[in-house]
Amino acid sequence: MRRKLAAGNWKMNGTGANLSELADLASPENIDVLICPPAPLVSRAAQANAKIAIGGQDCHTAQNGAHTGDVSAAMLADAGATYVLTGHSERRTDHGERNAIVAAKTAAAWDQNLIAVICIGETLAQREVGETLAVIADQLTHSTPNAATGGNTVIAYEPVWAIGTGLIPTLEQIEEVHDFIRAELANRFGTETAESMRLLYGGSVKPSNAEYIFATSNVDGALVGGASLKASDFNGIISALSLA
Repeated sequence: MRRKLAAGNWKMNGTGANLSELADLASPENIDVLICPPAPLVSRAAQANAKIAIGGQDCHTAQNGAHTGDVSAAMLADAGATYVLTGHSERRTDHGERNAIVAAKTAAAWDQNLIAVICIGETLAQREVGETLAVIADQLTHSTPNAATGGNTVIAYEPVWAIGTGLIPTLEQIEEVHDFIRAELANRFGTETAESMRLLYGGSVKPSNAEYIFATSNVDGALVGGASLKASDFNGIISALSLA
């Protein structure tokens, strides 16, 4: 039985003052709650609410070395993180990260016993020309190392065109991609492993549409951006997932 996951990605938002929001987050017993704050806040976030998990937003492929400005998986684990995002579309776009780098970062996360949340998703242009499933298959195949299991990997589908835009795919579009991802995982890793992996949807998830999204097949939770910054907003999503 897959345990549902409500994950919040604060992106480059927040200072120490915002950590008070974590104390007000709901933590239902039947789901997991995760917050990925900016790297300077990870250590303090890990101490703010013992009932929620804390993750990094990115990690380097190496565990140490001459990489000014980067953060390693070892550092995140030492700071109290138990998860890390890899391959977020903003990293792929802003920093030119390709699938091979995402896979290497994922492996580095596993080396430190971090659960990797591997992010995949198509652009609007790719969807409009009918390339969605081909893009998803390529990113999923080449961003996910062979040692992936339900214990060390979460897959987050985030259509790039829906992130922060207010645009939401139809129920049928979300279902098509999530069902496709599950089938691709089964073909590669076997049914048992595929069924153990959690699949999250991300892209303009809000309390007002969370119930609608969580009613979709093979959606085991959400990766939430702006709506995770305030406990009053994120709690609505957490509640919807707990009841789904």
